[in-house]
Amino acid sequence: MTIDNPRIYGPPPYRIAVIHGGPGAGGEMAPVARELASVGGVLEPLQTAVTLEGQVRELRAIVTDHGDPPVTLIGYSWGAWLAFIVAARDPALVRQLILVSSGPFEEDYVAGMHATRMSRLSDAERAEFERLLVELADPAAQGADARLARLGALASRADTFEALPDLEHDRDPVGPQAEAFQGVWATASEMRRSGELLRLGRQITCPVIAIHGDHDPHPAEGVSKPLSAVLPDVRFVLLEKCGHKPWVERHARAAFYRIITRALTHDR
Repeated sequence: MTIDNPRIYGPPPYRIAVIHGGPGAGGEMAPVARELASVGGVLEPLQTAVTLEGQVRELRAIVTDHGDPPVTLIGYSWGAWLAFIVAARDPALVRQLILVSSGPFEEDYVAGMHATRMSRLSDAERAEFERLLVELADPAAQGADARLARLGALASRADTFEALPDLEHDRDPVGPQAEAFQGVWATASEMRRSGELLRLGRQITCPVIAIHGDHDPHPAEGVSKPLSAVLPDVRFVLLEKCGHKPWVERHARAAFYRIITRALTHDR
């Protein structure tokens, strides 16, 4: 089956792009794209490249070929980092950057994030989670896509505060892509460890909004504090009773969409 890339919502011009997480978890931003199409035309690029540089080139090409730059990039989780990198390397493409549930930008916060996530799982789930991480590190492992899907399910269990049942699994999946996860994440995590990722922020010229849930294992301070040191125009919003995926959260969904809609309409 052929899958359109990007997926397109609403009428042109397309000045909004939602960037999904993972790496290798395509389709999860589809509900956000559908919701925001009432504000303006939305692109949902699918990350098909299996290297970080490949995904940067792919996103840049999709925005250039299908969008009307400069655009607002709304990046979720890994997609927040990808949008951040593109905004730094090609400032003329990006009018505004919205980072949703970003991973921490400094290595010092990683251990606490993992400990928080593990504390919310049962003993059996913790053991399975750790085993899956080890198995996914082996590029030759069989059944890697299924392992990545299971790892995502366990992470979602730990990362959610209170999801609305009809929204928790609302997505248009393209299937997990373990090859992308393996190929991209090693490079991305090394960029964070070395400080290269955060230094890229000094090249970003557009306004930045970072939205984070107070229940997200990814520590809010690991986003707000580093970014405030390198970005001249950044606003941080902490959502209460909210986990890693704000648009499914019972208590935070409305506030999440209100913040983004206001940012998009005020940006015109």
